[in-house]
Amino acid sequence: MARSTHPGACPLDCPDTCVWQLTVADGRAVALRGDRDHPFTRGALCGKVNRYLDAVNGPDRLTTPYVRTGPKGVGRVSYRPASWAEAIARAATGLRASIDRHGPESVLPYYFAGTMGHVQGWTMGPRLFAHLGASRLDTTICTGAAQAALRSIYGGSIGFEPESIVDARLIVLWGANPLATNLHLWPFIQQARERGAYLVTIDPLRTDSAARSDQHVAPLPGTDAALALGLMRHVLDAGAADEEWLAAHTVGWPELAARLGEWPVERAAAACGLPVGVVRDLGTRIATTRPTAVRVGLGLQRHHGAGQAIRAICALPLVTGDFRYPGGGALVSTSGHHPIDEERVVRPPDLPAPPARSVNMSRLAAVLTGEADPPVTSLVVFNANPAATAPDQNRLLAGLRRDDLHTVVLEQRWTDTCDYADVVLPATMQPEHLDLHSSYGHHYTTLNLPVTEAPGEALPNTEIFRRLAAALGIDHPRLRDSDEELARQLLRGTPVSFEELRERTYVRITGVAVGSAPYAHGGFRTPGGRARLHDPSLARLGVDPLPGHTPPVEATDRELARRFPLVLVAPAGRFLMNSTFASLPWHARRTGPPRVHLHPDDAAARGLADGDAVRVRNDRGAFLAAVAVDDATRPGLAFTYKAYWARLSPGRATVNAVTAVRDTDLGGAPTFHDCRVEVEPVPAELLTVEPPRDAEPAPRGPADVPARPVAQPVESVPAG
Repeated sequence: MARSTHPGACPLDCPDTCVWQLTVADGRAVALRGDRDHPFTRGALCGKVNRYLDAVNGPDRLTTPYVRTGPKGVGRVSYRPASWAEAIARAATGLRASIDRHGPESVLPYYFAGTMGHVQGWTMGPRLFAHLGASRLDTTICTGAAQAALRSIYGGSIGFEPESIVDARLIVLWGANPLATNLHLWPFIQQARERGAYLVTIDPLRTDSAARSDQHVAPLPGTDAALALGLMRHVLDAGAADEEWLAAHTVGWPELAARLGEWPVERAAAACGLPVGVVRDLGTRIATTRPTAVRVGLGLQRHHGAGQAIRAICALPLVTGDFRYPGGGALVSTSGHHPIDEERVVRPPDLPAPPARSVNMSRLAAVLTGEADPPVTSLVVFNANPAATAPDQNRLLAGLRRDDLHTVVLEQRWTDTCDYADVVLPATMQPEHLDLHSSYGHHYTTLNLPVTEAPGEALPNTEIFRRLAAALGIDHPRLRDSDEELARQLLRGTPVSFEELRERTYVRITGVAVGSAPYAHGGFRTPGGRARLHDPSLARLGVDPLPGHTPPVEATDRELARRFPLVLVAPAGRFLMNSTFASLPWHARRTGPPRVHLHPDDAAARGLADGDAVRVRNDRGAFLAAVAVDDATRPGLAFTYKAYWARLSPGRATVNAVTAVRDTDLGGAPTFHDCRVEVEPVPAELLTVEPPRDAEPAPRGPADVPARPVAQPVESVPAG
């Protein structure tokens, strides 16, 4: 058997964008390991991706198109296999009918980070729909609030150089759990600790990373801005504000300094539910330690005041002047450093793209149930599984069941969303297609080339959209561009060529050197190069131009708390990548069935013990889970891991049955963690999962496997 090994890139929604080595035998992927030479990922794969070939080679891969023959929402019994010609013709007929009846804005493409690849994710599909004049998707569901906040304060999604965190003397993981979601940063953190750095995690939950830190600070959910304001006030009172650097490289410091007069540590501590001494001591440590690195996670932006929270956190290292130093400053995302311009490729100058409305993807439940005018009557879903991942699940499913909604889904396996499609089209996976990857956690860009055969009739997203364009009667050369041509277009204007990437696989192309302090002398992406502590343009949006604390909506609603006394958050787990791996047996076993974690006091007050069956409910809906009693959370705060599939869950509902369609203060992002619930016991037999009504056996789901202990052990941590 001939064997060969090929480099490639992990395509999943993670800041690490690992480079891997894939072994192929007779056209089939048979082994996978990390590339030991990569400067950031250094040869390790996470606990999710170590078993990626289970997904690639799984018996549940979609290998032929399907068309619907029965009712929506009941499983694969409502579908039959079809030829590509029939399936594409049916997809195109439905799109054309929507356009003829309600205009092109009645068509909505819905996509996100099922692949982070520029080619398969963010070019040909959006290009086709831009040319049609379809509604434009505002891709808010992950980082909308953070991106808006970073544009306001830094001019873009930029920050300290992540490999330089080894030079930090104090590291603050603020709402970040790298052992679960940014694994390859951990060895750099450990190297800094070996040099004497002190590690603090700020998170309402005792995560894996918090448990391994020198200090864990657990504020109430949604109070991060209050904590940041109190810490800045303490820095100012301690005489540690870097007045010289602030005067040279920021605007708005006098106004912010006056605002900090309203935020003594006592007020901040009370708002956050923390002892005053904890806030004061952390403020002293920040005031006296240079450089301090603040690594900001994405989970803390899932509440109403998220934009202001991230502005306030990112203002803290401006006040201390930490951007002067390698290893100092704040970092949410490196994406703003990467020079690839997708928008230029999506809307090339020679391809007409009429103006169209924008639709906020986080509001899909509302959009499909009356919010949109004209109505959305055609939905094309790719690289996403909204039936599992979008908020207000019950209302969303009601919208997906509409008789007048024509839905086309491009997928690799049968997901919750496929149950509501009219046409399901089989898509390739990473070893089977070409793609180009930047990273939002480091500074390297990677080329992935196809090295295995696709199963059955599966096709790349790009080829599916080329065929759809042809079926719609659109004969424009830009809608026939090959994947390699798309990659070359994406690389124009960058320091690297397609040929160089084909030779080297990955290249650092951001212009930010390892170990540098890129903003030591200002040069932020704002028009004047200064960071904006005061941003007058926000007033037009109804947002305070100064960083401030916007409380969460439900968590602070005392009347609502009488009926729903628990605040619920839904962090990422260690073995599920959003909903990508939720149907795979190994990942399901490691994650365990759906659980809701309660503090012992909250469990005792409800007469609940570990393992009891419960319903988690509010006015929007409910989901079923087993109780996990532990002190990883605080009284009044419950949590459950996100990303389960409804079709494989008890009661066919997930945590998103209780989350709300509500926008953040900036960026229109969702507020998954701004949610109140009550937990009540139910008979244990309700946790039994009824198998989906599929025409062929489905893989075992999370509730079919033994429960795991509450604590999830760390796996695949790279050597420091």
